[in-house]
Amino acid sequence: MTSDTASPTDDHGLYVKDSGGDGRPVVLIHGWPLSSESWSEQVPALTDAGYRVVVYDRRGFGRSDPGDSYDYDALAGDLDNVLTDLDLTDVTIVGFSMGGGEVARFASRYGTDRLHSVVFAAAVPPYLLKSDDNPDGPLPAEAAAGMRSQLEEDRDGFLDGFVTDFFSVDGELAVSEEQRQEALVLARQSDQEAALGCMDAFGGTDFRDDLPAVDVPTLVIHGDSDATVPFEGSGQRTHDAIADSELVVLAGAPHGCNVSHAEEFNAALLDFLRR
Repeated sequence: MTSDTASPTDDHGLYVKDSGGDGRPVVLIHGWPLSSESWSEQVPALTDAGYRVVVYDRRGFGRSDPGDSYDYDALAGDLDNVLTDLDLTDVTIVGFSMGGGEVARFASRYGTDRLHSVVFAAAVPPYLLKSDDNPDGPLPAEAAAGMRSQLEEDRDGFLDGFVTDFFSVDGELAVSEEQRQEALVLARQSDQEAALGCMDAFGGTDFRDDLPAVDVPTLVIHGDSDATVPFEGSGQRTHDAIADSELVVLAGAPHGCNVSHAEEFNAALLDFLRR
């Protein structure tokens, strides 16, 4: 495992950064197609508040090696490796967007003994893909297929547009152009096979049977203007599915709410962590 060192990967090929210290651990899982650097607005706030903060790059993204599979069983296994290798207990796991899937699948596969609480932030559960069995899914099958073909045929153009939409509300950027460009740099670091595999995973994985395993305190935080993972089809349904979960809706926030509304996001997260 890495601490604040230049060592690129752990024994499993993942880049992991651990702030260390005696505070209660918080593990941050980034969204697609970014890396752990996308938590730059949260890490200082959490460490200043006394928490031990662990971030890692998902396999094939940022500084982590590609893997042989990108389904959520494999990705939850990576999370388990991080927690086990660092011997973390009493942990809060924060899953942003795609990262919410790791939270749900980890709970159902590995249990919650190591967990203090979890956070679903603009997250993809319970099931994005719209179908006869999932009519409230916000992602039509033709839209999912279109995204995949665009990423295959014009990677740079697709990522540029995706990152723009990620931070936009009604066609207007809710962050600075500098922040958008920083995210685009992170997106371009992704391995193409990993990007495609993880797109298939977050778009097509059904977490409805995983969510009942989440039996620890839970925060759902989501922007009400999220056009990438719409609140009504995702955050609201996750909140409804997890008993006694807390819901914070960020007014006027796009998908990238941890950047566009960092102050409000951090305040809600810290308030939840202190309980």
